[in-house]
Amino acid sequence: MGSAFNWLWLAFTASTVGTWLGFGAFPLIAIEVLGAGPAAVSGLAAAGLAVGAVLAVPTGPWLEHRSRRSVMVTADVVRFAALLSVPLCYGFGLLGYAQLVVVSVIGAAANIAFTAASGAYLKQVAGPDHLLRANARFESTAWTAIALGPTLGGAAVSAFGPVVTVYANAAGFLLSGLALTAIRPRARSTTAPRTHENNTPPTHAPTPTGPHEPIRAPTPTRAPTPTRAPASTRAADHIRDGPPVRARPRRGALTDGWRFIGADARLRVLFRNTIAVNSLIMATEPLLAVLLLGELGWPAWQYGLAFGLPCVGGFVGAQLAPRFTERYGGARVLLVAGVLRALTPVGLVFAAPGGKGLLLVVTVELAVITCMGVFNPLLATERLRRTPDDRIGRVLTAWTVTNAAAIAGVTALWGVLAAVVGARAAIGIAGVLLLVTPLLLWGGGLRGAPGVRDRGPHAIQRPDIGRPATGRSGSLRH
Repeated sequence: MGSAFNWLWLAFTASTVGTWLGFGAFPLIAIEVLGAGPAAVSGLAAAGLAVGAVLAVPTGPWLEHRSRRSVMVTADVVRFAALLSVPLCYGFGLLGYAQLVVVSVIGAAANIAFTAASGAYLKQVAGPDHLLRANARFESTAWTAIALGPTLGGAAVSAFGPVVTVYANAAGFLLSGLALTAIRPRARSTTAPRTHENNTPPTHAPTPTGPHEPIRAPTPTRAPTPTRAPASTRAADHIRDGPPVRARPRRGALTDGWRFIGADARLRVLFRNTIAVNSLIMATEPLLAVLLLGELGWPAWQYGLAFGLPCVGGFVGAQLAPRFTERYGGARVLLVAGVLRALTPVGLVFAAPGGKGLLLVVTVELAVITCMGVFNPLLATERLRRTPDDRIGRVLTAWTVTNAAAIAGVTALWGVLAAVVGARAAIGIAGVLLLVTPLLLWGGGLRGAPGVRDRGPHAIQRPDIGRPATGRSGSLRH
């Protein structure tokens, strides 16, 4: 897939390793340093996601007129600086709950911008024929980092104190930004391409000139016809990353992403199921920290091991996803994995001290994470493939903002619920509700219809979202 993809993958690896070395750092600091209770810990997670999501809403339309690589580098630098302030203030005795909230907000907004930009950039770097393979590699890397990060981070916290992993998290974003700057953008032509009547730049397929040479853009014509490069052609090492022709954002551009998702039957069912499952699972994360670290008295290393060891299943699932897709079809695999990942979290309500409790949590998490390892790369690939290039930023922003806002709202609600009925009971209620979420996958062509690898990228007619009735109707991802 070329050196550009390798640098993008290295950037992802650095930031992901740093993030998971710092897994649970803020709840741990809030509990052990600031003495926060369940409502405050849940509020910390919810406030950061909610405000960050609101700040990130205009990102989609804005992103489509900016260099994706520059957006990612900026997001990395912002997250590095924000996180670095936490251990510095802790060292001077100035750290407070409000600062943790502010850093969470900044991190959440930067995460959404980075996610939207990186999804669009990955489609550009990997190309449509390599999307599933690229997403599977990212998913495998993520689960490997998750498997090792919490365990090593928990040991580091036990040895060096609660803020040491925040340094690692900040360093990961710094290294990610440096790796992204190593990608060499291809020089753009000084002549701007003609635009359609709706001011949207035409899409041109790159023309390969050789296995090691940069891609040259073809001369634009008045009525361009999109073509695809041969499947055997490797992605170019030099990637065109300049912003497209800048245009004034249309009215309603902020909602284009949601309208496009709502008009596509398969994206719609995947969207509503993913939002529900993610919000219920993530709402229990701070409550599990309260239950396991507080009420049950688990040491930090045991807590890290319980959530790190099962992530081997995520790596295995990501490796199996392409094979399952080839054998059974992407739609069927998405449906089965989507159902199975929601069935076992209810078992966390029986968590207990000692080895038996550890074994229970590891078993439950292993089942959930293995199914996620299969589901996530297929979801990411399907989303990119069903979204036209000129709307990827808006669709990914809409998806990520909704996900963050839903997690924030449900996390805050579950914090209040835990304050009333206790952390264990709140975790059990979330588990029961998760058992209902497979019903949200009904429809959308997931039962026996062609899947991610079963159709070409131009097989699905897209709705015209936010375009005049006479405008172009395009044809068929993170």
